[in-house]
Amino acid sequence: MARINPHMNFNGNAEEAFTFYKSVFGGEFVKIIRFKDLASADFKVAEKEENKIMHIALTIGKTDMLMGNDVPEFMGKTNENENRSKIVITAESKEEADQLFNGLSVGGQIEGPIGDSPWGSYFGCFRDKYGIEWMVDFDPKNNG
Repeated sequence: MARINPHMNFNGNAEEAFTFYKSVFGGEFVKIIRFKDLASADFKVAEKEENKIMHIALTIGKTDMLMGNDVPEFMGKTNENENRSKIVITAESKEEADQLFNGLSVGGQIEGPIGDSPWGSYFGCFRDKYGIEWMVDFDPKNNG
């Protein structure tokens, strides 16, 4: 079965964001590649970009992974207010939903407070302090 893992673009603060995500989710960084690690005669890297993140991956649970990178300045700025997608977290308990919602939304903007939804699940949504949009859901009928 194919797996789907979210990948996010950042404007130079991917390492800071992923350190924050690790503080909420736990897990380990399985890969961190900086632009300087790939520099060569054919792939020039500006000095101000060499320590930025080319690729970072954080394990979430047993099988999921959150991935991201910094967008080099020559490619333009990532619009942090127009992601047009959300990362959905399906929690295994109401307590876990609260912990993830409360942890990830620190410094962000809550769009829908976490609570009982009209469709029967425990649900909330927000944009975190890095501009990433999240939805947290726990459905007791589906055992998480």
